[in-house]
Amino acid sequence: MHPSNSDSHTQAWKAKIRSYQNPSASKSIGQLLNTLLPYAALWYLIYFFWHISILIVIPLVFLCAAFQVRIFSLFHDCCHCSFFKSEKANEIVGTILGILVFTPYHHWRWEHSIHHRSAGNLDKRGIGDLWTWTVREYLSSPWWKKLLYRILRHPLFLFGLSPLGLFLVKYRFASKKSGKKEHLSVLITNMGILVMGIVLSLLFGWQTYILIQLSVAFLAAAAGIWLFYVQHQFEEVYWEKSEKWDYKSVALQGSSYYKLPKLLEWFTASIGYHHVHHLSPRIPNYWLSQCHKNLPLFEKVTTLTLPSSLKTINLQLWDEESKKMVNFKFLKTLSLSKQ
Repeated sequence: MHPSNSDSHTQAWKAKIRSYQNPSASKSIGQLLNTLLPYAALWYLIYFFWHISILIVIPLVFLCAAFQVRIFSLFHDCCHCSFFKSEKANEIVGTILGILVFTPYHHWRWEHSIHHRSAGNLDKRGIGDLWTWTVREYLSSPWWKKLLYRILRHPLFLFGLSPLGLFLVKYRFASKKSGKKEHLSVLITNMGILVMGIVLSLLFGWQTYILIQLSVAFLAAAAGIWLFYVQHQFEEVYWEKSEKWDYKSVALQGSSYYKLPKLLEWFTASIGYHHVHHLSPRIPNYWLSQCHKNLPLFEKVTTLTLPSSLKTINLQLWDEESKKMVNFKFLKTLSLSKQ
């Protein structure tokens, strides 16, 4: 029995994808060096100029936050075991990087794996994703839940209040649904953060340390949440019930290609190629762009630029009728159509 053209096509792109699933130890170590060394230097420079010139400190804080975003992206690779071939190496490096970005390695890895298995599935929302309601769910909810949803989906909350709450508070506690390894990783990370805080407080002074840490962490966390948001919250994003849900469709239709300027692409470790990443999480960040360019499979994915991505801020609900993300103003058109 000969395979169909569809099966042959699937086998072909899967084979090409596998060719990019090869971590390079030299590239990974190089990324650690060109990220962690400047990050440490920037911390010292911020401290050095802290009481000298705020005009110098502010751009240094923003630059340091950009490096912290890059650290999280490398941590993200470790969680997918795509940064090194050795699972132990990924675990050790990921745990250390996790302490720097206030995120427990095994716990976040567990939660994030659920995101990859359930992204775009209307029946499996709630873990590792952004709270998203359908229009029907919103309309059938009591007023207080609607108000809560509007608050939590407001840009001031999403990118203003929630960043520090997520990384500094929520990640300090393990989910009841997680296992012993995940609980232990939270404990190890919390102890690591405590030790790091004590050492840097002794070096810089506790007040200076806290102010620098909070400033850098807030900017980095806000940028990180924004990146995650635009990767799965655009107008024609993919959402389906379990019976129609498809892994390939989630990658190609439910994950955006965030086409960033080269400098920002470097700082985010190519996470903008999120469609490639969702199709194959085992591809290291430094092979994502090549994979995108070399596979025709990715030619029609949704592409967002910095200007076009700003339009996604006003998308809050999934409309099952039009198969699109819509804003709250869309509800008024429904009300008018019923009159």
